[in-house]
Amino acid sequence: MDKRDVLQLTATSRELRIQILSIICQAHASHIGSAYSVVDLLVYLYEKVIQIDAKNPFAPERDRFILSKGWAVSALYSILSYKKILDQSFLTEYCRDGSSYIGIATKNGLPGIEATTGSMGHGLPLGVGMALSAKLRHETHRVFIIIGDGELDEGSTWEGILQASHFKLDNLTVIVDCNGWQSFGRTRDVLNLDSILRKFESFGWMGKEIDGHNFNQMHDALHVLPYVKNKPSVVVAKTVKGKGVSIFEDNNDWHYKTPKEEEMRIALKELGGKGIKT
Repeated sequence: MDKRDVLQLTATSRELRIQILSIICQAHASHIGSAYSVVDLLVYLYEKVIQIDAKNPFAPERDRFILSKGWAVSALYSILSYKKILDQSFLTEYCRDGSSYIGIATKNGLPGIEATTGSMGHGLPLGVGMALSAKLRHETHRVFIIIGDGELDEGSTWEGILQASHFKLDNLTVIVDCNGWQSFGRTRDVLNLDSILRKFESFGWMGKEIDGHNFNQMHDALHVLPYVKNKPSVVVAKTVKGKGVSIFEDNNDWHYKTPKEEEMRIALKELGGKGIKT
């Protein structure tokens, strides 16, 4: 991929991390670690892969995207706003009483939010249903899903993985945000899933493993899909929870905590941002 593209994508990711920090701090909300681990993947997907018209975001031919780890929705709101699919009102309305910008992905009429997710293991089976529906109707749009590696503990996820292969859903691509953490511990300690890629492949998928913060590797993995006709595709993206700010990185405390003033100062210094009002 062109070096200028990489620099632009990197700058966008940094801008969105500052924005996510702002809305989470203003709302005294949580899940900044989860949001930061998927920002780079979302930036690449929406800049280079997903087809959706900001002027007509509900067009039937649009690609569908599901953020199964719906607790990281601050990152999804941010990229949708950057792409002008959502307006800027989420900057002040995020997690406020009565707001449409709920702190977990919720299908309530907002463009770009295709499913209510956040209950572990729901997003992938919902996406399988969407992809199967498209196949049966001879529609050409694609379905993309980002799931957390902790969601692979759920039986409903593996039922969906089996069905996707059985129904030959080559219009479906799943990206596993493999940051190594879930709510109360490291995934390998709660339930060891290694090797995730081999497990998907044994269920009839075709897959690749990448660094989920490396745009060149994302390009190599996602610019041509599906990998094989009549097979669903999976990308196992090795990520860092809290990526981009040293005090957040690989620290599961930031699944729950809201940054305080000193922590915001450190984060902004590292991200190159200005002050945030809280």
